[in-house]
Amino acid sequence: MKKIITIWFYLLAIMGALLILTNGCKKDDDNSNNPTVTDIDGNVYHTVNIGTQVWMVENLKTTKYNDGTSIALVEDNTTWGNLSTPGYCWYNNDDAANKNIYGALYNWYTVNTGILAPAGWHVPTDAEWTALTTYLGDVNVSGGKLKETGTTHWDSPNTGATNEYGFSALPGGSRDADGYYNGIGGYGLWWSSTAYSTPDAFYRLMYYNTADVFIYGNRETLGLSVRCVRD
Repeated sequence: MKKIITIWFYLLAIMGALLILTNGCKKDDDNSNNPTVTDIDGNVYHTVNIGTQVWMVENLKTTKYNDGTSIALVEDNTTWGNLSTPGYCWYNNDDAANKNIYGALYNWYTVNTGILAPAGWHVPTDAEWTALTTYLGDVNVSGGKLKETGTTHWDSPNTGATNEYGFSALPGGSRDADGYYNGIGGYGLWWSSTAYSTPDAFYRLMYYNTADVFIYGNRETLGLSVRCVRD
């Protein structure tokens, strides 16, 4: 009898050790119970923990600031190119095809208002983008870890894409300073809230054919995607 009790004791000890080891090896970024966020238009966004940050999983698609004020929808190319005030658009002026997947494209004047993101959230600073890519292993590999996998939205070969943290970065393209749309499927660009030098601001860029995240400063008149981070 004593021998049986001893065996059970050792079995329980081994099981306990395995349980501790399993939990110890588990990622801290557990997103199974993360709350969703709703913007002022009623759009719902999922969230994901990466390191000490909490990010939205989808690109922003609000047409209003968080105080209820409408943002100007600008479809005409010349008007867009001449803007020095906030504005947004949908890629190819086609919200039916692109809103729910890729979100809106905003110029930086919209970002710079400070009230674009839902309450409790904000457009990330350049430093916050850098903290994200550093946590993921630096800019040479972090794009692959952030990109949605497969070629449903990304052009082939979608190099290095693992989406291992559930960030699900998508190639929403951009609108250039002359108002023309470019790059959907090939690249995604996301504003930071940090000015580079007048009239430029910092943003992040991911391509279909590399696992890198590129850092650039460019014209505030560009239309780029926005991904928000929690305050």
